[in-house]
Amino acid sequence: METYTLITGASGGIGYELAKVFAEKKHNLVLVARNIDKLSSLKDSLEKQYKVKAEIIEKDLIPEKAAVELYEEVEKRKLIIDILVNNAGFGDYAGFLDSNWEKQRNMVDLNITALMHMTYIFGNDMKKRGYGRILNLSSVAAFSAGPYMPIYYATKGFVLSFSEAVAEELKGTGVAVTALCPGPTLTGFESAAEMKNSKMFTAFGAARAKDVADCGYQALMKGKAVQYHGLPTRLMNIGSRLFTRRVTRKFAKSINGVPEK
Repeated sequence: METYTLITGASGGIGYELAKVFAEKKHNLVLVARNIDKLSSLKDSLEKQYKVKAEIIEKDLIPEKAAVELYEEVEKRKLIIDILVNNAGFGDYAGFLDSNWEKQRNMVDLNITALMHMTYIFGNDMKKRGYGRILNLSSVAAFSAGPYMPIYYATKGFVLSFSEAVAEELKGTGVAVTALCPGPTLTGFESAAEMKNSKMFTAFGAARAKDVADCGYQALMKGKAVQYHGLPTRLMNIGSRLFTRRVTRKFAKSINGVPEK
């Protein structure tokens, strides 16, 4: 039976570029996002250019039962998912006490809970079949506390730790888990998070989403537990080992900058 790669947050940014990379490598796709029009356009483009099959599912993964509902839809269509890409996520740029509570809670639900649930549901199927790959999108933010983006940094730290632990647990099963840690990337994230006062995207320069996607694909297929991309990520990884947390969080604060109220 034919197998499929399921990508969440596929309508833009790194998810969009990952969809193109997987299609180029002749993977059939299940593309998931909230914007059905963008998904439809991507489906048509990939099927025409790369001659692969692409299924699209309109789904907001924040609600509690969303992962189960998505799994049930995949089962209904009789699709076998042998690769899962947990790309969906978002950030916010504000002091915690000045932020919108619902937005912060939704960030945790999407960046952490949905990713966990998807990994659990589809990972169990992969383990039973004896083969699978799971790519979880972490970030340079995983290596430090992040003043003015505290929840985003914390969620990405969770994704890295969680992915590494599950990767170790699954050794010898045929299933591999990879945490991809890109630095600042041109995806529209910076404008969505209204990061006008942040040096994050100017101090080191921002990577192209396509380059991050290529890097992530290669690491995933090699079964690497962690993959860094970009100079900022490598420097923060080293810095988090050489310096105290006080130093790294103050550095992150200076890079993030103080948002306008």
